[in-house]
Amino acid sequence: MPIYEYQSENPEDPDRCCSVCAKGFELQRPIEREALEKCPLCRRPVRKLISRVNTKVATKEHSDSEAKAAGFHVFNKNCDGGYDKA
Repeated sequence: MPIYEYQSENPEDPDRCCSVCAKGFELQRPIEREALEKCPLCRRPVRKLISRVNTKVATKEHSDSEAKAAGFHVFNKNCDGGYDKA
């Protein structure tokens, strides 16, 4: 299940949110459920935040010979805008 992040619409105003939604909170919810509109604790309006995505970072570039050894085809861009096999 995906994890969704929420925060109060007014995090700077303590009269319009609780300490939980002022800092922001995470919920694990099925993807087909609607986004929360209210904090589960204080019932004040919250908004869904855009989260960072965790992706693997390539540590080095692979050479043409390594790519070919792994079964990939290597192409070089030609002056006409097309590609030729290397």
